[in-house]
Amino acid sequence: YLAIKDDITEKLKAGERIEFLAHFDQLTGLPNRTLLQDRFQYALHLAQRGGNNLAIMLVDLDHFKYVNDTLGHSIGDQLLIELAKRIKSSLREEDTISRSGGDEFVIILPTASANSAANLAGKLLEIISVPFNIDHHELITTASIGIAIYPDDGNDVEMLYKNADTAMYKAKQAGRNGLRFFTQEMQSNTERNLQLANALRFAIE
Repeated sequence: YLAIKDDITEKLKAGERIEFLAHFDQLTGLPNRTLLQDRFQYALHLAQRGGNNLAIMLVDLDHFKYVNDTLGHSIGDQLLIELAKRIKSSLREEDTISRSGGDEFVIILPTASANSAANLAGKLLEIISVPFNIDHHELITTASIGIAIYPDDGNDVEMLYKNADTAMYKAKQAGRNGLRFFTQEMQSNTERNLQLANALRFAIE
């Protein structure tokens, strides 16, 4: 008998680490954009086949930059970690939450109606506003939420995300700490603003 032994524990751990980084956010452990895109496509496919609704929700913290600028990025990171836990605890098993970058979170809600999405958004606004105790600091924060519903607000991933993003910025413009559903009026205003911005570049000429 001839035996050759090689301990591959570290290789396996390294492979698992690479796999994790490829699909999950390193800070919060939530799915990243890559995995979110896959789950979004799958949920959209099921909604199209079953004739069901699908909601996408964008949650963006208000004035998060102030936390980083005054208390440091380590405190800001801890706030994001705790926030992710709060949001995730409020979701169903079939829902997906992702940190898309910075202080923005994306939530996919399969088979969710406008009413159920609004109820969840209201609940999230409440739990986010409960003070966070981080490293002897009591942090009070709020969020702005934008919601788009399939099929009324878009038939593909890109359109639904864009429209939810538009609604989220409308929530911020309305004073923050609130939610907005996407409307066609928002789309018209956005297109008009873009036309004006482009026209102003040549206004003097």
